[in-house]
Amino acid sequence: MDKYNDLSKENLIDKIRELEDLIDALKEEKNQEELLIFPWVGNLGHWYWDVKSNNVICNDQKILALKYRKDEIPRKIGFQFFTEKLHPEDYERVMENMRRHLYGHTPVYEVVYRIQAKDGSWKWYYDRGKVTKRNEDGKPLLVAGIVFDITVEKEMQLLIEEKNKELLEIVNIDYLTKVFNRKALYEKLKYEVVRVMRNNECLSVLMLDIDHFKAINDMHGHLVGDVVLKQVAQIIKKSVREVDIVGRYGGEEFLVIFPKSNSKQCFTIAERIRKSIQESEFPDGIVVTLSGGLKEYNQESIDKLIDEADKSLYQAKYKGRNQIVF
Repeated sequence: MDKYNDLSKENLIDKIRELEDLIDALKEEKNQEELLIFPWVGNLGHWYWDVKSNNVICNDQKILALKYRKDEIPRKIGFQFFTEKLHPEDYERVMENMRRHLYGHTPVYEVVYRIQAKDGSWKWYYDRGKVTKRNEDGKPLLVAGIVFDITVEKEMQLLIEEKNKELLEIVNIDYLTKVFNRKALYEKLKYEVVRVMRNNECLSVLMLDIDHFKAINDMHGHLVGDVVLKQVAQIIKKSVREVDIVGRYGGEEFLVIFPKSNSKQCFTIAERIRKSIQESEFPDGIVVTLSGGLKEYNQESIDKLIDEADKSLYQAKYKGRNQIVF
């Protein structure tokens, strides 16, 4: 530092300008070098963060990818230039990831986040960095990293996930009533039985059938019958708890699975379903009622459990319909 002591203010300013010009030239050379040496898809180059001065030096590509022009890139870039553009849902996760690394709790800083471009659109970045220099007290002085634009890959991933979700619904959801179909009900019941065996919990099922449904179809037509089926399904869904599972077992039959519940507890819910159906208004002034059979799981097979619920349902039919038997 002694060699600068005798320099005037003007000389020092000239020296600073020379150094800045040199840094710019080296940065431009580094930018081109990174794109040539590391031609990876989405590579936006390296970045360096001087923690003490909060000065970030990065490849221009990191900012140009956010749809800024080169002449819009600030002369001095702080860490907040990027963090203030993070998606609100990602902000705290990214900051916590960086904090944990700065404090030495993790070997690297590594995170995927959304960052807003100048035009308001969102880009997906994969960012990875590491503290490369600490002071004698262990406090971070310099962090270096590399960043990738993974927007195309991420959007493709999200599209595939959405399509898979749609396909799963097609496979598991009854097309007419929009509740689970028979296949899905069976899979969910298998899962609940395993949970009962593992945790020694209760489990009950309720088989429901629309009374005189054939007469409804014969007198009012199948289109009206379909409306009745859809309406009944939605009433059942609204009448049960959030944890309960509702599905169309077949035809005009519905099955409700009650996790962690014995038959006595479920009888109250079953009665609520029955009364809601009876008191609801249906097309053409049709009066709709349900009969139901309730069965608590008792170590039998799934087929036997459903069969026992079905037998109770037919007892309800035999006793005059519009009632729940268990």
